[in-house]
Amino acid sequence: MLGVARAVVPPLLVFVVLMFVWWAAVRALQPQAYIFPSPGRVWEAAVNDSDRLWTGFRNTLYASVVGFLAATAVGVLAALLLSLSRTIERAFFPWAVLLQTVPAVAVAPLFVLWFGPGRGSVMLVAFTITLFPILANSLAGLRSADAALVDLIRLRGRRPNSLFTFTKIRIPSSLPYLFTGLRISAGLAVIGAIVGEIVVGRGGPEAGLGYWVTFGTTQLRTDFVFAAIAVSSALGITFFLAVSAIGNRVLRNWHDSARDAET
Repeated sequence: MLGVARAVVPPLLVFVVLMFVWWAAVRALQPQAYIFPSPGRVWEAAVNDSDRLWTGFRNTLYASVVGFLAATAVGVLAALLLSLSRTIERAFFPWAVLLQTVPAVAVAPLFVLWFGPGRGSVMLVAFTITLFPILANSLAGLRSADAALVDLIRLRGRRPNSLFTFTKIRIPSSLPYLFTGLRISAGLAVIGAIVGEIVVGRGGPEAGLGYWVTFGTTQLRTDFVFAAIAVSSALGITFFLAVSAIGNRVLRNWHDSARDAET
């Protein structure tokens, strides 16, 4: 209980202070509501348009999770293949780096052109922006296996890239690196989904939070835009915390990073 309080109270106090500063700034400067709304107006907009925000939350969550899971499967598999040979890694890894350097806003219109303005294009943007951290961290983890253990396995007649070496040494050693990549990608998946929704611009039952941000901006409803951004941030934080909790549970019995997180 004390550990939970220590984890929750400090950020909650910071949140309260930020809300007070925000409220005091609006009271003192009195800007137009369409330029910078007060916390009260944002809360009122969130309550009045809760149906839209809830639909957007569900759609963005779905696109983020699907893109994240697809990137996890492809990234881990690609890392396993690249770790088999330095030659293979030198041949293909630069192309993975190139994928990371392409802005999501640049590829999103291409996905819409190729696959149509639907949920699939949004998930592809989330997949694209999420893939590289998982691939790079998984590959670094597979390369970080204890050389002494690998040599010991070789002395016992096992090849360094044998199934036994991967399952007993390389993959367990890579798990902390993998979960670091997953934590990074959890937030990026939400960002990618929202960018895709902004570019796709599709309303109706598939409208995500990105669409509602664009909608509120065109209507000069800044309070609603703030509410949609707040829900997006809450989604990203929740996603990150969920992945972190899974990682700590998997690693807590044998890795120092997970044990430190629980103390």
